[in-house]
Amino acid sequence: MREFLLYYGIFATYYVIVINSLYFIIMMFSFKSIMSILKSSLYSRFQALSGSKHVPPISILVPAYNEELTIIENVRSLLSLHYPEYEVIVVNDGSGDETLQVLIEEFKLQESSNAVIQPVLNTGNVRGIYHNPAYPNLYLIDKENGGKADSLNAGINLSHYPLIASIDADSLLEKDALIRIARVYMENPEETVAIGGDIRIANGCKIEDGIVSEIRLPNKFLPMMQSVEYLKAFLGGRIGWSAINGLIIVSGAFGVFRKDYVIKVGGYREGYPGEDMNIIIKLHKYMLENNLPYRVAFCPDAVCWTQAPDTWKILGSQRRRWGRGNLKNMIEYGKNMVLRPKYKIFGLVTLPYNILFETLNPYFRITGLLALIGYALMDMTNVDVLLLYGSLNIVYGLLLGIGALLLEEIAFRRYPRFQDIVKMLFYTILMFFGYRQIGVVWRFLGHIEYMRNNNSWGTMTRTSWKVEENKTISSLEVRG
Repeated sequence: MREFLLYYGIFATYYVIVINSLYFIIMMFSFKSIMSILKSSLYSRFQALSGSKHVPPISILVPAYNEELTIIENVRSLLSLHYPEYEVIVVNDGSGDETLQVLIEEFKLQESSNAVIQPVLNTGNVRGIYHNPAYPNLYLIDKENGGKADSLNAGINLSHYPLIASIDADSLLEKDALIRIARVYMENPEETVAIGGDIRIANGCKIEDGIVSEIRLPNKFLPMMQSVEYLKAFLGGRIGWSAINGLIIVSGAFGVFRKDYVIKVGGYREGYPGEDMNIIIKLHKYMLENNLPYRVAFCPDAVCWTQAPDTWKILGSQRRRWGRGNLKNMIEYGKNMVLRPKYKIFGLVTLPYNILFETLNPYFRITGLLALIGYALMDMTNVDVLLLYGSLNIVYGLLLGIGALLLEEIAFRRYPRFQDIVKMLFYTILMFFGYRQIGVVWRFLGHIEYMRNNNSWGTMTRTSWKVEENKTISSLEVRG
């Protein structure tokens, strides 16, 4: 046993070195790309583009289940975007609250017989389509409950434009977000099949008429943790993965897709808690198997503000769902695509990385803890070695967090106050003392739920954007 524990310690050391080295390599790609992204952003004439006939029209799909607290502000925000031609299609997925009623009353919608659904994708039963000529680019689909993927497919069936955007009902787009993401698409429209936007935490921000009028960091512990977590994942990670065309996920909160290719891969697939990862994997697979040139891009200056869970219960439910979705996708696609040259960067780098350092990470972390207990029981511990090992982990993580903050400061500066940067740096350090470890447990529990065939959405907190300003919270079940 002593020999086994010794070899495991050597393995764990190399594992930490490799995973952090890969993190740094991806972040270096982010730094390499950020200057060209910044230059392109600064010199793009967004106002001119917003009135251009050459900008592709977009259908914005908004799945909504029990979203009465946020849906009105969300739709108002979407209807006021700076973009020449687009439509907003809200899909009420059999809500048990007043989502349907508040939309009908607010926008004076009436059931329409002129709006026709083309059944290119199979969906649950559509009970009605609502429209008001006074809002010509707004449609409301009322359907039986079928889940988020089913709602997105129903929206695709009604959509009229070649590009589709998926937006969460608890999210708000910045007014120029669509035009910025369209700029990325127009750089190479023939090959661009999907583009992800940057997701930021809206908790604590001042919201007026569906617009983030003043950016503030969250006041609560958990949303603040998620703010620095998202910053590291999106700026430090997704810019780099996009640079090598290895992006494995476009966030369901905000992404734009070529509709024709989404239809060709069968649309969104129900039964996947991680439907946003699933659609991207299917697009990679389809394009590579058919030898079609393509790219899955990321646009860090197209910003979507979303509400983050602010209780341990709700955050745990979300992270367990993410763990289930990741595992299910890796089991289904990993065995056929991983380490096969046919799938290029995605099969040779992205999937192995995701399997080893994301999917299996909870098992390495948990067995590492058990090994530490074994070292203590067998008197194999060395305080100096343990301190060095722990310090290296923290230093590595801190450097990566600082790297993400540098990217933010160099290119975007959404948080102009110096104290905001100090606060984010403090929480970047604090993350290593409990928060990350609990996240590992949540992912492991998500895997257990997968083994038990649990495909439920769980619970999610929704806070009215108006109520958010007064700091009072309401909560309701989302997608049971």
